[in-house]
Amino acid sequence: MSNDSSERIVRELRELVARSAPGERLPSTRALVARFGASPVTVQKALRALGSQGLVETRTGVGTFARGVRTARPADYGWQTAALESPRARIPRTPTALRTVPNDVIALHSGYPDRELLPERLVRAAFNRAVRGPAALARPPAAGSPELQTWFAAELGDAAPAGVAPPAPNDVVIVPGSQSGLSSAFRVLVGPGRPLLMESPTYWGAIVAAAREGVEVVPIPAGPDGPDPEVLDRAFERTGARAFYAQPNFANPGGAQWTADLTERVLDVVRDRGAFLIEDDWAHEFGIDAEAVPVAAREDGGHVVYIRSLTKSVSPAVRVAAVVARGPARERLLADARAEAMYVSGVLQAVALDVVTQPAWRTHLKGLRLQLASRRDLLAASVREHAPQAHLERLPRGGLNLWLRLPDATDLPALVRACDDEGVLVVSGDEWFPAEPTGPHLRLNYSGSGPAAFPEAARVIGRALERY
Repeated sequence: MSNDSSERIVRELRELVARSAPGERLPSTRALVARFGASPVTVQKALRALGSQGLVETRTGVGTFARGVRTARPADYGWQTAALESPRARIPRTPTALRTVPNDVIALHSGYPDRELLPERLVRAAFNRAVRGPAALARPPAAGSPELQTWFAAELGDAAPAGVAPPAPNDVVIVPGSQSGLSSAFRVLVGPGRPLLMESPTYWGAIVAAAREGVEVVPIPAGPDGPDPEVLDRAFERTGARAFYAQPNFANPGGAQWTADLTERVLDVVRDRGAFLIEDDWAHEFGIDAEAVPVAAREDGGHVVYIRSLTKSVSPAVRVAAVVARGPARERLLADARAEAMYVSGVLQAVALDVVTQPAWRTHLKGLRLQLASRRDLLAASVREHAPQAHLERLPRGGLNLWLRLPDATDLPALVRACDDEGVLVVSGDEWFPAEPTGPHLRLNYSGSGPAAFPEAARVIGRALERY
């Protein structure tokens, strides 16, 4: 029996079911075999197809029956409009960077490294040990595992220059991921309706966290070298803000890394204004041509609140981060963490500590740097060759992304859709601006799967640029 004949039987049986009353018995298999001139196997296959669609029900030893089709009553949730009232702040929609895609697309959108860039063997071994240890059943302290606090404090202290007091383990609060740390910092250090200075463009998660907490974002333009301290100082004076959110190392999306001179000038502004610098060190392990040097390591007066995550470098399944703060700010952040989550899973903390204290962790990071360099250079070369209209102002010295400036007349939404239609997923740069974008941009992530497809992805982008 050909596929065409089988499909014809399914169509005719579907019409028969549609004419039958719910619960009505259909003709026997023998009768259907005679009716269609088909084999019993083909008829049974057709009945199974209808059964998988919920159109028929087969009762062993009794027969096959038409199933009643219930018409769903439209749900009315209108009452919730009045109950919820207007939202305090409109949370941006889920960004493209979190979109889950099939395996057959070229994914340049995600902010998470591909599995081959993760220390898989170390993570699996750490989980095996953690679930057999005391962390599997114990409640950890609210501030976090003392051993993990000590590790974070020591890492930051090792980068401190002479004359700067390193943080103490007690200055560290463990939180369930950097997004939680951002929300807590904005809530505690800024507060609803108060101004927060923020680099622009910047990490979309910080934009979302600011919207969630209802803070008033004041964009500070940041170029390939970072922000202008004079512009920052004027913004502090004009707005009365008491906090500035920034990514001094390999900023997402632009890739900027602050020089030592810029770092000191920004710290001078923050100190003079009696303000906080909320430092997001998201790419600490992703240096390629340079090492990440935390600003928090150079300041011991409590002006820098430091957020350091292990999620991207260890595993997306290990959502563990640290907030390092000193003085009353630390106490308020700890109280907020207790109220928000009480504590972070002891198993996840044990896994994170296990991975980063293994000798093989350092070996992994050396290999990671080489792999990221190869991916970055391949994608950049592909863009320059096949999409020369897309301008890469500077090759980032670390991080996971290329930040491309497109021609002013580019129809960005149409370009993103055109790339999507050809199986290349890219992120509109508009998602990375806390206010109006300064022009059309694309953010391309080179840490995802399939670097061999980078040249083809660049060709698709180039063709879309020619059209739009």
